[in-house]
Amino acid sequence: MNALVTAAIYFGSFLEIGLIANLAVRRWLNLRDIDLSEVRSQLGPNHRKSSRFLLGFWRKEDPD
Repeated sequence: MNALVTAAIYFGSFLEIGLIANLAVRRWLNLRDIDLSEVRSQLGPNHRKSSRFLLGFWRKEDPD
């Protein structure tokens, strides 16, 4: 039972930090009236695709 409590505290703290960061970024973007589509449109049509490593997966950006 101690292992489950330790795992819950350990993983729960990471989930809580991620949730708080997500809410903070979302609020910051809303305060400045910024949308992700606006940011992507500023890159222009000639920006190159890039691949990023995120959470154990390689992901390619869409040039939308």
